[in-house]
Amino acid sequence: MEKTTIVAITLLIYKLVLIAIGFWASSRNKNEEDFFLGGRALGPVVAAISYSASASSAWTLLGLSGAAYVMGLSVLWVAGGSCIGMLVAWFWVGPRLMDYSRRKNQLTVTEFLADDSSGGQRQAIVLAASVIIIFSFTFYVAAQFQGAGNTFSSSFGLSMSTSIILGALIITIYTLLGGFWAVSVTDTVQGTLMAAAALLLPIVALFEAGGWGGFMAALQAVSTPAQLSLTGGNAGLLAMGMIVGGLSIGFGTFGQPHLLVRFMALRDHKALRQARVITIVWYGVVFGGMVLVGLIGHVLYPGIDNPETIFFTLTDSLFTPVLGAILLAAVLSAIMSTADSQLLVAASAIAHDLGLGKKHAQRSLLVSRLTIVGLVIFAVLVALYLPEKIFSRVLFAWVALGAAFGPTLFLRLANVPLNPIGVLLSILTGFGLAVVFYLLPNTTGDILERLAPFCASFAVLMLFRKRQ
Repeated sequence: MEKTTIVAITLLIYKLVLIAIGFWASSRNKNEEDFFLGGRALGPVVAAISYSASASSAWTLLGLSGAAYVMGLSVLWVAGGSCIGMLVAWFWVGPRLMDYSRRKNQLTVTEFLADDSSGGQRQAIVLAASVIIIFSFTFYVAAQFQGAGNTFSSSFGLSMSTSIILGALIITIYTLLGGFWAVSVTDTVQGTLMAAAALLLPIVALFEAGGWGGFMAALQAVSTPAQLSLTGGNAGLLAMGMIVGGLSIGFGTFGQPHLLVRFMALRDHKALRQARVITIVWYGVVFGGMVLVGLIGHVLYPGIDNPETIFFTLTDSLFTPVLGAILLAAVLSAIMSTADSQLLVAASAIAHDLGLGKKHAQRSLLVSRLTIVGLVIFAVLVALYLPEKIFSRVLFAWVALGAAFGPTLFLRLANVPLNPIGVLLSILTGFGLAVVFYLLPNTTGDILERLAPFCASFAVLMLFRKRQ
């Protein structure tokens, strides 16, 4: 049997399983709370792995491994920043947000942001947050579709346009069917596959490179001094910029609606504590594994044209067709686990936050599903006609959402009294600066792009906060 046939059969079985989960979950959706938060009954395993898979996406398996291939050891600061952000989210943000959202009966992050406001001020906050979510997720989802396109194209030799449309269609079907339950359960299946791939691929690749000793010797032989430096060859203030810029990627964690809703949907504090442990282990395996994949790939295959395909290159050369197909399914898992969560949050912004479906529960579900279809079409067009590196596109959306929403999240959960005008200005400042710095030339470690918007947004909140 040819390799492409084996890959096709494996992926077909995998997709049918996901769609079956969507049909199963569709029977559990009776109202908005079911569709958007799974009835607030999420258990620890599903919460932990679905959170992790949604946070990682194609940017980890393809983007981070590609960045490690190009940047070398300095990419460790990016991975470290992501892990630190996760720890703060699970130990500090999670328990507080779970309690706060239940007490106020909030279904979406936008409702949380607009809390303690009314009238025109509340409408302005809801509108600004919803537009930012939809805009950012369009580019975020487009990056996932590009990853799907790369996967199908490398496996079957399909054109990029056909590959992107095929991946988008599969994601849309099960998200439309099952809402939050379908998204969370499928994300758990996909996150488990991602962890297995992140564990298996670097171990096999390390043996191929001659073990740890052979790998380290070869890495020194094929790398530049900048790639072997933790600061990317920079010294002094530039080195500090590289380190702080890499770690600052963690700030984006606190403004991602598709991650924060996992805390709002958790069953209880016991489930949260158990999920916290699972998430830490998952992050260590996946982020550590993908850094190793990039570094080992640089040793085994120096000089490839597109570093973000090093995952596929190693898979093709090191595994049998069946195992290779399973690893390709892991890449598609990373893509879909993020795209489906973001599509659902964007749907909630239109149907629930903007009130287009509030008059009737069934109408709300219909509006949500139509929103998902519309966003998929728009994201496919962006992926086809505005191509960009996966890492770069995801990083923009990640930073923009983190800077817009993160400071309000932190201060509100810390019981700091906030002025609605300050919240609105903070959201607009964080997002606006993220766009500006994305368009400007990069600084060392992208420190301005990753840190300045968040800090400015935080400063605006403090300046306009309510005085006791």
